[in-house]
Amino acid sequence: MSPQFLYTIEVMLNGLMAGVMYSLVALGFVLIFKASGIFNYAQGVMALFAAMTLVGIQNGQVPFAHLVNAVFGTNIHGFGWNLPALFAIILTLGVMILFAILVERLILKHLVNQEPIILFMATIGLAFFMEGFGDLMWGSDIKVLDVGIPSGGSLWLEDKTIGWAAEGSNYYGMYIDKLDIVATLVALLLVITLTLFSQYTKTGRALRAVADDHQAALSVGISLRRIWVIVWAISGFVALVAGIMWGAKSGVQFSLSLIALKALPVLILGGFTSIPGAIIGGLIIGVGEKLFEFTIGPLIGGATENWFAYVLALLFLVFRPQGLFGEKIIERV
Repeated sequence: MSPQFLYTIEVMLNGLMAGVMYSLVALGFVLIFKASGIFNYAQGVMALFAAMTLVGIQNGQVPFAHLVNAVFGTNIHGFGWNLPALFAIILTLGVMILFAILVERLILKHLVNQEPIILFMATIGLAFFMEGFGDLMWGSDIKVLDVGIPSGGSLWLEDKTIGWAAEGSNYYGMYIDKLDIVATLVALLLVITLTLFSQYTKTGRALRAVADDHQAALSVGISLRRIWVIVWAISGFVALVAGIMWGAKSGVQFSLSLIALKALPVLILGGFTSIPGAIIGGLIIGVGEKLFEFTIGPLIGGATENWFAYVLALLFLVFRPQGLFGEKIIERV
């Protein structure tokens, strides 16, 4: 095979892996939208906050240490321990569940049956609050997240593919990051679990009922507050998974919250109400932007990955606004 063909296959595989990373963030948006009918602007910040909390707990960092030291003149920084990754993840999950309970009690219970735009604005305020709160709690410095996930290129795959090219060509094998492979397996497991939960459990059906009509759900005995706590807790878990993968890949920093912007085209393509659609949309975006950059980018100056996804999303909004798997909404007037 020619090296150019093999490079194309490599670009496509890396695009699939990148798309899975986008999909991990998009899943959280889908869960919140299915339960409340709103776009949760804070989902990206939730992934950032979860990753920062995980690093802080794992490294034994004292919460609000900078603030305490500035106010009282102390020199407190850490507890002096390093927790195992699994134990730190469990504790961080507990923090995200507590966060879900607080969001329901302090914000959502006061906004029952309000217009979607009001709920959306509430999530914008929540996002900025969480970003500032996380800065105070754990500091704004870039953090290294290490939970034992392997990273770097797969030497096994390079050795297996180096002989695929024609003899004498300068081809050194396909490069696929092992972290991306792990992220793909985790995303597939999440999608299967969440799909089964949404379709075949009583709580999953209650989530869809709440999204359709808050008042009707209340009238048949569905506890809106309990459903919101459950869905925000699950969304917090998904944010934790996304934060772990993205944090391990590029470090835990405040630009991590911007992955929410990359998830928006994924949602438009896959549909705001479809869990499998979030994965399919992510794969299309990932492969599309990598292939476009590889084939067309050099002809027009490069840097097409920054805008390709949004142009593709714009085309979908014009010709198929409900996305590939979203529900077409028809309202009688």
